[in-house]
Amino acid sequence: MDRDDELDEIRRRKMAEYQQMMQEKAYEEEQKKAAAEEEARRQQILRQILSPEARERLSRLKLVRPDLVENVENQLIQLAGMGRINKVISDNELKSILLRLTENRHETKIERR
Repeated sequence: MDRDDELDEIRRRKMAEYQQMMQEKAYEEEQKKAAAEEEARRQQILRQILSPEARERLSRLKLVRPDLVENVENQLIQLAGMGRINKVISDNELKSILLRLTENRHETKIERR
């Protein structure tokens, strides 16, 4: 009977591990779905407030400066949510926004002696 008890215990442990793994997998899938829905919502807002050329500029810039683009997108979405953007932002307007943001950045220069 000891052998059967050992097998039952192994089965219980394996089943508990499997259930834990399935719960973690379901949680990860839920998180991915929530992130995808949030990204879709963000893109919908950006489609409403940016011209196609401006959206294209942001997507190209995102390859080089993802932090800057995320910051600009967050600010635009926030302004749109507050009702402060009441027209479509053109590519030229976006360029001036990006220019102002990049001019204000202070770069740290390291000099070796």
